[in-house]
Amino acid sequence: MRVVSLVPSLTEAVAVSAPGLLVGATDWCTHPADLSVARIGGTKNPDVAAVAALGPDLVVANEEENRAADLAALRERGIEVLVTEVRDLPQALRELERVLRACGVAGGGRPRWLDAADEAWAAVEPVGPRAVRRALVPIWRRPWMVLGRDTFAGALLSRLGVENVYGAHPDRYPRIGLDALNAAGADLVVLPDEPYRFTADDGPEAFPGLRAALVSGRHLTWYGPSLAEAPGVLRAALR
Repeated sequence: MRVVSLVPSLTEAVAVSAPGLLVGATDWCTHPADLSVARIGGTKNPDVAAVAALGPDLVVANEEENRAADLAALRERGIEVLVTEVRDLPQALRELERVLRACGVAGGGRPRWLDAADEAWAAVEPVGPRAVRRALVPIWRRPWMVLGRDTFAGALLSRLGVENVYGAHPDRYPRIGLDALNAAGADLVVLPDEPYRFTADDGPEAFPGLRAALVSGRHLTWYGPSLAEAPGVLRAALR
């Protein structure tokens, strides 16, 4: 079977579970680090002709990370496209199993990393109301954008006792002015290193008086093998 992945999370999941299955991936697919496949552009601008030229039996994608027009163009060429939707942890685990079944991995048994992810998150103890911290979670600046409602990253943070201040916003990724962000009543700002690469010198200075937690975007937003270590990595960063 020949598979092309348009999603970094799914690229890692397929590559780790069935080495050699992938023949193409996006420029943003950085894991596994030694992945050697054809690169077919970005998640938002894949080279449809290059994907087709690889002769894939299946293209795996995500309704949020990839554009409907690109997926339609692939289907018009007769290519099967599996599109995932991920809003929370249980859904992520179900979608990962669906992708791996479609790739023929299920016949070899459930991947150990998927069991490890289940176990790692099942071991996360519920956080009492008094322990919950209210946080801003910017994902971009110039303009400032934050996590809003119904996001996978927000769901993971909630399991770790971090309430997203904008978790009930009508938009999933609202643009909010910096003055409004600083007046939102948060006691923590969570700054991932993707999609915008926040660093100790780029981000915390915009939120004087708030404790800043720099976190791994791969562990906060990716659904794949990184889920097994995400609780520990995120907890350490959020302390």
